[in-house]
Amino acid sequence: MIIPIAPRASDNLRINSCASVCTRHSFTSGSNTLAYARTDRAINVIAQLPMVAHTVLLDFTVSSSVIADMEKRSGLKSAIANVLAEHFTGLKPLTESNIDGSLLVLYTGPRGSLITVRGYTEGLITLNIEYYKQDDQEALLTFELAKELETALQTAATATRSHTLTPIKRGGPFERYYPTADERLLEYDIDKLVFEARSPYQKVQIVHSKSLGNLLVLDELQNMSEADLIYTETLMQRGKENYAGKEIVILGGGDGGLLWELLKEKPKFITMLEIDDIVMKACSQHMRSICGDCLDKRKGDNYEIIVGDCVKALAHMIEEGRQFDYVFGDLTDIPISTTPHGDAWDFIRLILNSSMKVLKSTGKYMTHGNGASCPESLKMYEEVLSQLCVPVTFTKDRAFVPSFFEDWIFYQVSLK
Repeated sequence: MIIPIAPRASDNLRINSCASVCTRHSFTSGSNTLAYARTDRAINVIAQLPMVAHTVLLDFTVSSSVIADMEKRSGLKSAIANVLAEHFTGLKPLTESNIDGSLLVLYTGPRGSLITVRGYTEGLITLNIEYYKQDDQEALLTFELAKELETALQTAATATRSHTLTPIKRGGPFERYYPTADERLLEYDIDKLVFEARSPYQKVQIVHSKSLGNLLVLDELQNMSEADLIYTETLMQRGKENYAGKEIVILGGGDGGLLWELLKEKPKFITMLEIDDIVMKACSQHMRSICGDCLDKRKGDNYEIIVGDCVKALAHMIEEGRQFDYVFGDLTDIPISTTPHGDAWDFIRLILNSSMKVLKSTGKYMTHGNGASCPESLKMYEEVLSQLCVPVTFTKDRAFVPSFFEDWIFYQVSLK
């Protein structure tokens, strides 16, 4: 069990029982209050206070000769120190060192801030300002003030270029940063941790975003938000495929979004194979705008959810000779790697080959790939498709997925 913020012995703790398996807690620390619901399997957080470390990052470029020449380097350090002293009351030098011909100076500033100045032999200068900010405190250095500091430093250092990043926020009860497919950093407008638990398979979180609504995060990777209907509709090729009266298998799909949308198309029967029951229970409670009530029970008039390993379930279907009109692979993304080898690629091949064996001759395998920013991995996946146990053809589509902040590629695979 994971508790986002634990009370200290000195905190004023108030406990109220709300159910036999759920106890609601709140505690105060000074003027701050945190409330959360504790169950036997997870923490459902009602509100948190974002007390985090802020890191402001600036960089400049000067002539490499300024770093290489001892006298010029000394003048540069003095110029930077003078500007910093004008912007930070009580600035004090902490230590200074040379590293492989480059310069390093550390300062302490107001509110326990640490300021690092690093000058590289190539002429790059980085300046990092880190401090701790509580929710009710004003920022030590807003982005506007950081830009003013950048301008002053660029002038003092006679820099040819400069740049300032918005403050990076670290720590606190929830994360704000997640990567794109090609590992670029995205900051989300997350303001609350709604649910958190660790299942036998992965870390499961649901956070709230001001613009996206609730967002499912698995093992620190964004998976599905309440704003991502386009993901599901592109995966199922809504308007292009006819699911009425069809037999369908979903591999994965624990958020329930695909199952819910497919049920609207009047299929004959859907079998969903999902290994993580905690994901489904969390989504049924906190992601109802995308999954409706289809995760409330494991069997309906025209669908069944089987909790277990989809690989074993597929093998059993192959043994029984069962065949389907559609198989959806709503599992792992295409791996980002230099070659199509390793456990993740082996798993993808296994899923693909097994799925082909349960498809009708007119059937289709529908899946998502990865970001359009990863063409090398997408090409490797297409090469894998050309080497399956049976010959196939494929088409692909793309859509901008709001919670991914990028275009995503989707595949439709048919038997030749």
